[in-house]
Amino acid sequence: MAKVLETGSNGLDWKVNVPGGSSETLLVDPGVTKKIYVQVRRLILKCFILIGRFLEKARSIAADEPKKVIHGVKVGLALSLVSLFYYMRPLYDGVGGNAMWAVMTVVVALEYSVGATIAKSFNRICATFLAGSIGVGVHYLANQCGEELEPLILQVSVLILAAAATFSRFIPSVKARFDYGAMIFILTFSFVSVSGYRVDKLLELARNRVSTIAIGTSICILTSMLFYPVWAGIELHNQIYKNLEKLADSLDGCVTVYFKENEDKLGKKQEGYKSVLNSKASEEAMANLARWEPAHGRFKFQHPWKQYLKVGASIRRCAYCIETLSGFINSEDQAPELVKNHLKEVCMTLSLCSSNVLKELATSMRTMTKLTKSKIYIQEMKAAVRNFQKQFRELSKQAILLVEHEKNSRICEGEMVRNTHMVEIFPMATMASLLIEIAERVQNILGEVAEVAAQSDFEIVNKERSKGNGPSKPDQGHTISMTSV
Repeated sequence: MAKVLETGSNGLDWKVNVPGGSSETLLVDPGVTKKIYVQVRRLILKCFILIGRFLEKARSIAADEPKKVIHGVKVGLALSLVSLFYYMRPLYDGVGGNAMWAVMTVVVALEYSVGATIAKSFNRICATFLAGSIGVGVHYLANQCGEELEPLILQVSVLILAAAATFSRFIPSVKARFDYGAMIFILTFSFVSVSGYRVDKLLELARNRVSTIAIGTSICILTSMLFYPVWAGIELHNQIYKNLEKLADSLDGCVTVYFKENEDKLGKKQEGYKSVLNSKASEEAMANLARWEPAHGRFKFQHPWKQYLKVGASIRRCAYCIETLSGFINSEDQAPELVKNHLKEVCMTLSLCSSNVLKELATSMRTMTKLTKSKIYIQEMKAAVRNFQKQFRELSKQAILLVEHEKNSRICEGEMVRNTHMVEIFPMATMASLLIEIAERVQNILGEVAEVAAQSDFEIVNKERSKGNGPSKPDQGHTISMTSV
């Protein structure tokens, strides 16, 4: 039976030859062809829409963070430089076919920040050199023991060293700084041990491999440091002072929203504490990478990056209090307006003093200057706490009179009225405890920042030097005057 596709008056027809010499014509419904065309067109349009969305998202990321675009250019530049070992004959003759290892090193070792690039490069070249040396030594020892013992010695060495290197990756100090090196050690030693080269060939192979990796890491480090460098230390420094500013804005926003002043203006700022709570992992990663970086700007080689982690931990502890305060403000259990108005001024004053201390700390960290006015701010904050406690005690004593003014039409027993009044002021007791706890934790942040200032030799700015100066970046060496209350 044969099928023939013909063009008829109604479009495409199938002509079928059946046994006996006769034939039948099967008409193809034009609607089916149209449906297939519509589905294919929709699929193509959907693909174009997805591609357009992807390009728009990429454009948005490039506009918001141009450093990421620069990093892509840096990777391309480094690969172009290392590819010269293939395209230039004298260089190719010097390293031979092992030039591919230099290319691979650039791909895996060139990271976003200078610290990450140096860490990976150092781990890669040291692990390769150490594993290659031990591998050659084990091969030499195995050859001296004869053909029967050679496989056994090689297998036992792989078992012991691979197991030890893998276990070392679970040690926190090793995992933080040498995890990549331990992995490269296992890979290189296993490759050398199971290879069938003689010892003299292994020596030549190891020498070529280490030299090409050294070339690749050198290109990575130079490209990362000389072409728009991104320093992990500066990133950590910026994140710390920005978190302090977010904390101050969140505290101001929460109290302002609670008392319904400028709610539309400051309501969004009270959410800044959420990003502070999620900053622990990034701070630890940047601190580990910053310790690999050389001195740059105003950051010395042994800058106290561990102390920055303590500052970040103190900031997060304060952020947890602000999170609780935000939850309380958004809850349904609220104090009467009469009680809130009675404590409004002292609450706003205590919140303002605490946020001023946070802003002063942020300015100090940003400009790397010592806290010349820290004692004044702390004294004001402590005075605000004492005044707040005094006002709240007076409110507790006068609770019955204050609430009776609002409920003068209610007739009830005296003890029931007293219990009702205590329930009415309980939300303000929660507010009071949270604000006092926040002030205490702000003072702890001050102590940690003061320790950073002492270890980093922050400059002291007097009125003559600071007059007229504007904001400056930490690595430019300029200072500005402290903000005042």
